[in-house]
Amino acid sequence: MFRLSGALAGLMFVASPAFADTHSHNHDDMARTPAPEGAEVYFITPADGAVVSNPVTIQFGARGIGIAPAGVDWPDTGHHHLLINVDPTEVDMEFGLPADDQYRHFGGGQTEVTLDLPAGTHTMFLLLGDHNHVPHDPPILSEVITITVE
Repeated sequence: MFRLSGALAGLMFVASPAFADTHSHNHDDMARTPAPEGAEVYFITPADGAVVSNPVTIQFGARGIGIAPAGVDWPDTGHHHLLINVDPTEVDMEFGLPADDQYRHFGGGQTEVTLDLPAGTHTMFLLLGDHNHVPHDPPILSEVITITVE
């Protein structure tokens, strides 16, 4: 379950055509976008090892790169993807990322989500995607954190 602030939800409604998900299934046109030197993404909250209860608010941070909606091809920008219970070594960094409960897309440029997770231990990491949801070259990903949902 996603919760957006009223201002962000309004912005997304007004500009929704510009924020349309442009995820292509034709992988022939998916050249990787160079990552700005020193760019990084990280979790603001929760902290690694945190014990939390639902709903869980997750905040994303970025340094050295701007955040822009999917489909917007601006220099030195990307948008967040939250990968839950996914091994980073098994992610295909050459193509657009899938979209499901484990690969959550924030193509509107969001930097926060509140969601319900099943009770138990979960690993997660952030991965920036370019305007086509393709990871940068080299990939810009956070450290993997582990949280426990009670």
